[in-house]
Amino acid sequence: MYETNYTEVSEFIFLGLSNSRPMQHFLLVFATVFYGMIVLGNLLVILTVTCDLHLHSPMYFLLANLSFIDMCFSTLTVPNMIFNLFSGHKTISFQGCVVQIFILHILGGSEMLLLTAMALDRYIAICKPLHYLTLMSPRMCILLVSGAWSLGLLHSVIQIAFVVHLPFCGPNKIDSFYCDLPWFIKLACMDTYNLEFIVTANSGFITMGTFFLLIISYIFILLTVWKKSSAGLSKAFSTLSAHIIVVILFFGPCIFVYVWPFPTVPVDKFLAILDFLITPILNPVIYTLRNKDMMSAMRRLSSQLLNMKKSS
Repeated sequence: MYETNYTEVSEFIFLGLSNSRPMQHFLLVFATVFYGMIVLGNLLVILTVTCDLHLHSPMYFLLANLSFIDMCFSTLTVPNMIFNLFSGHKTISFQGCVVQIFILHILGGSEMLLLTAMALDRYIAICKPLHYLTLMSPRMCILLVSGAWSLGLLHSVIQIAFVVHLPFCGPNKIDSFYCDLPWFIKLACMDTYNLEFIVTANSGFITMGTFFLLIISYIFILLTVWKKSSAGLSKAFSTLSAHIIVVILFFGPCIFVYVWPFPTVPVDKFLAILDFLITPILNPVIYTLRNKDMMSAMRRLSSQLLNMKKSS
């Protein structure tokens, strides 16, 4: 019976962010412009870190990986949203929805762990500077990034294993612009209360746990610096402030969705704009405009590209 019902829903319909045509036109322009900025900004960070030998250090290696995840995170949902707003055809296939959820949780879990690795990098750089190059060796950096991707994959596999065999016989409308577990589970043709609790608790525990771990680590770093030298506190806070802003912007919508997964007002889908369109463009802005080394490297890269163009 489940197998029969399972095949009855072949696609899902997104209700989107608004039914107002003027608002949809605004969102189309907004999403298109910001997605272009996200791709260009994050590609610029990756290219700069890769090409400039001065940036071949653990901090910038982790930053380049963060830019790659952010770019993938937006690419997973925003182009489809732009196409739906442009064409008015707001659907996604059942298989496409499952794949989107699967990749979404890989990227989300990986980014959480990568932000944790970046906090560890800053802790060692600020609190144990003499041991920095030894502890944050190239091998350690590769292990941290590989571990982030592996655990993100494991998290996503566990989440999908809970829901992939659910029966779906209608309705098939998702009150958002992308697929995620809270809305997906709610459309199943069975009582899913216990499953909703398990899946939400899993994601919520990981999200809240990582968020508080990061905040506590930043507080610990600042306290350590303050005890050693109060003069260095402002410099350490300036260094960490970019990380703190990124963490709050990324985790805020995640906490809202998974700690309060079925709100009576559709605030969550508007907050998701932060994760998919705002944070991915703010990351390269925050980490470059506030970083003299990145700005210098970008100027060198621009000069090299201009010289290549002139010589050709």
